[in-house]
Amino acid sequence: MKPSGTISGILHGKGSTVWTISPRETVFAAIRLLAQKNIGALPVVEDGKIIGIFSERDYTRKVALEGKTSRDTLVAEIITRNVSSVAPETTVDEALRLMTEKRIRHLPVVEGGRLVGFISIGDMVNWIISAQDAAIDQMESYLMGR
Repeated sequence: MKPSGTISGILHGKGSTVWTISPRETVFAAIRLLAQKNIGALPVVEDGKIIGIFSERDYTRKVALEGKTSRDTLVAEIITRNVSSVAPETTVDEALRLMTEKRIRHLPVVEGGRLVGFISIGDMVNWIISAQDAAIDQMESYLMGR
């Protein structure tokens, strides 16, 4: 089954609340926020614009393995820059292709230069499972004459 639908549909289902962090915060503050919100990544925003993404992977590879400390290292020092993003009207198929090609697990959703959402590969998988369940229910109803 080829996924159909748009990113706005995923945001509608999950909500559009986006937790962000400033590049001037410490890595410790970013890790604390990840833990409090039970999330795996944060868009890094400065002057209203996304300048990067901070993820658990950034922490493990660029702080823990490098012998730095999370209380002394700023988010700006270790974030992933050159961030790919999608628009709300981007199809789920296009977004999945982008995530696969770039080997990324999180995508900012940007509209008019403004961050309007943040989706993860987990959000995409949950949406696909729900869409498949709905399609199966429709087929069963059709076959049963309901």
